[in-house]
Amino acid sequence: MSKYQYHEVDMNAVVCHGPKDYRYQKVRRPKAGARELVIKIDACGICASDCKCHSGAAMFWGSNSTESWVKPPVVPGHEFFGTVVEVGDGADEHFGCKAGERVIAEQIVPCEKCRFCKSGKYWMCEVHNIFGFQREVAEGGMSDYMRLPSNAVVHKIPDSVSLEDAAIIEPLACAVHTVNRGDIQLDDVVVIAGAGPIGLMMVQVARLKTPKKLVVIDLVRERLDLALQFGADVVIDPSKEDAKAIVDALTNGYGCDVYIEATGAPIGVNQGLSLIRKLGRFVEFSVFGKETTADWSIIGDRKELDIRGAHLGPYCYPIAIDLLDRGLVTSKGIVTHKYTLEEWDTAIKVADSLDSIKVLLTPNAG
Repeated sequence: MSKYQYHEVDMNAVVCHGPKDYRYQKVRRPKAGARELVIKIDACGICASDCKCHSGAAMFWGSNSTESWVKPPVVPGHEFFGTVVEVGDGADEHFGCKAGERVIAEQIVPCEKCRFCKSGKYWMCEVHNIFGFQREVAEGGMSDYMRLPSNAVVHKIPDSVSLEDAAIIEPLACAVHTVNRGDIQLDDVVVIAGAGPIGLMMVQVARLKTPKKLVVIDLVRERLDLALQFGADVVIDPSKEDAKAIVDALTNGYGCDVYIEATGAPIGVNQGLSLIRKLGRFVEFSVFGKETTADWSIIGDRKELDIRGAHLGPYCYPIAIDLLDRGLVTSKGIVTHKYTLEEWDTAIKVADSLDSIKVLLTPNAG
């Protein structure tokens, strides 16, 4: 029998059984154990990584040489927030919250025992359970209710933050961390490649760093228009314009100082290696659905680049919540669609297309 507690009542959930095998079904509603919370889900966003997991990408499901990271059957969803409805023994003191308050848990469920957790680098936890991918240990938010274990990292959300804004806290925290990894200076020319949901949040955050020029590259005109609204100085559609010529013209031929890769497409990597100047800072954020190749001699011999990865949103959730609460970052124009859990099939198709930017699932729990 599972060590996790469940009510003898059902709830609605989307359940991942395998690649392209996601089902809307009844499951047992979780119960809060000691130092645990149960939240009623208010909204859960569909991430690009959810789409790649759904399609069967090897990084989620393994290959001939690697095991599956996903442990089905599991409720997906890591871009969730909700209202506390059950408080386990000691959870109010442990998390500093009470029933009726809106909260969000960071996507990582740190083991608290590995060298990374013990040194404060919890987002690189060696065990690396993330909500929505591991059965029972880290069930996700595409459900009516969700259990937050005692090792979850929980933050309260002010009532002044709208549902749509609250729903983008997770990706916004990732955007903040990524932009911070770029170490943007006042005289930098910054290029953000990819104006998807997180890319557009990166634009808003990078603008707050006041770089000399902020350039955004994408293939979708509507997304480029939003980038301009959010503070981009220059936008480029590389299918119609010469991105290198434009960036070179802005930098006296040197190339951009910072390149943030958020396309999720291999071409975004090679594009960045071409656009960035010698000794530039290349920040890689994307989750790729297939292997990416590049000429590594550019990184070393030709340009001596500083390659920086960006993973999750460590220590950035309070910043994201504050930026939204102060109106410095917005979900307006980014959240484009809302669906019920029962409409999951439609929601995933729309989320995995250029017809949407950010798609939310909004359960109606009883």
